[in-house]
Amino acid sequence: MSDVQTSNERGAAAEPLETVFMFSGQGSQYFQMGRELYEGDATFRGWMLQMDEIARPFCGRSVVAAIYNDGHSLGDPLDRTLLSHPAIFMVEYALAQTLVQAGIRPDLVLGASLGSFAAAAIGGFLSVEDALTAVVRQARVLEECCEPGGMIAVLADPGLFESCLCAYSDLAAVNFSSHFVVSARQQELGEIEAALKRENVGYQRLPVSFAFHSRWIEAARHPFESFMNAVHDKPGDLPMVCCQAMAKVSELPQSYFWKVLRRPVQFRETVKRLEREKPRRYFDLGPSGTLATFLKYELSDCTKSITQSVLTPFGCNRYVLAALKVAHRFLPFHS
Repeated sequence: MSDVQTSNERGAAAEPLETVFMFSGQGSQYFQMGRELYEGDATFRGWMLQMDEIARPFCGRSVVAAIYNDGHSLGDPLDRTLLSHPAIFMVEYALAQTLVQAGIRPDLVLGASLGSFAAAAIGGFLSVEDALTAVVRQARVLEECCEPGGMIAVLADPGLFESCLCAYSDLAAVNFSSHFVVSARQQELGEIEAALKRENVGYQRLPVSFAFHSRWIEAARHPFESFMNAVHDKPGDLPMVCCQAMAKVSELPQSYFWKVLRRPVQFRETVKRLEREKPRRYFDLGPSGTLATFLKYELSDCTKSITQSVLTPFGCNRYVLAALKVAHRFLPFHS
C-alpha cells in the first residue's frame, strides 16, 4: 500500500484518531493525474465531469480532456496556470468526495496555498461552484497582471535563504527542517540555481509559471480581491487549518484567499502545532502525495499519528484507494 505510516501505528489503533484531509497546491500537478480513478471509479469520474462543465466556459476548453490527453506523458510540464489551477482543484475535490462516499470523512481540512480552495469547499465554507470559479478567476488574473516567474524547491535548512538566496528571491514555503521553496522572476531563476550549485545543495524547479507567495504577484491583488468580494462564503461545517496563519479557522477572515496566495506557506510550523494537540490520521489528497512526504520527515518517531497518500505519479492508485476502503472497516476513526 502506497502510504507513510509511523512505527507506532499499531499502538495508535487502540484509540480513535481524528482524520485530517490535506490539500496541496501548485507544483504537485502533472498530466494524467488521477487517470486510473477517472477510468475506474464512478464517484471520482462523476465529480470530475460535473466540475468540468463548471470550468469549461471560463477556461475555454475541457480541463478533463486536456489533462488526460494521450499526447501528454507524466514527464511533460503542466505549467499553464489557467489549466493547472482548475485541474489541481478538480482532482483534489473529486478524490475527497470519493473518500467521503466510502465512509472516510474528515474532522478537519488543511489547505496549503491553492489547496485552500479544495479545503474550503470540502469544509463547507464555499460551494464547489464558487470555489472552482474563484480558482479559474485567480488563474486568469495572474496571467493578465503578473510577469512570468517560477519556484524552486531547496533541500537544505531554511536558514540558507537568508544567507544565500534572499537577494534574488522571496521565501515561499517552509515544509520541513531541510526543505523550503523560493519564488523569483523568470530571469532570476538561473542565478538562484547557480548559487545552489556553488553551495552543493540539491534543488528542483517546480512546474509553475508565476512566482507564487512573492512580491512579484502583487499586481493581481486588486482584481482578484474585487472578484472575491462578490463570492458568498459562510461559516464552515468543519474546522479548516490554514498553513499561512498556522491556525484553525471556523470562518473565512477578510482577504483569506489572497493571503494564502501571497504569504509564505508555513507547513512545518502548522504541523507542529497540530501535533502538540493530539495525534491524528492525515490523508494527503494532493496529486503527488507531497504533503505526506513532508510529514514523513517532520513527525516525531514517537508520534501515534498516521499519514497516508492516495495519489502518486507512479500508478497503483486504484489499488491504494481500494485498500483504504478495506482498512477503514478495521481501523478506528474519530466519530
